[in-house]
Amino acid sequence: MATSRKSNFNDFLPLMAEKLGGDGLIGELCKGFQLLMDRDKGVITFESLKKNSALLGLQDLSDDDLKGMVKEGDFDGDEALNQMEFCVLMFRLSPELMEQSQFLLEQVLHQEFNFSL
Repeated sequence: MATSRKSNFNDFLPLMAEKLGGDGLIGELCKGFQLLMDRDKGVITFESLKKNSALLGLQDLSDDDLKGMVKEGDFDGDEALNQMEFCVLMFRLSPELMEQSQFLLEQVLHQEFNFSL
């Protein structure tokens, strides 16, 4: 995404995680995936993201921004996002949620294994 857009990005994932809990947040991310995916292919493509992005208020993103999102989340190189790739991307785009996850992981590792990162 372009830098100017990132600075205007409202990160609602931490609030959603707090309100819904882990399972609820994953459920909502799965619903978001369903809204954005290409129904025939079962994945999010650039075309399906462009077509359906307005449903999530992202209609102002440029083609380059949308292509960048797909490219950033595409771990297997198929130029599309499967559900797992989409969920991972959403977490990566949420710095606050990533920090919380890191903190919780460190706590569990320390409590369970007396191990620190």
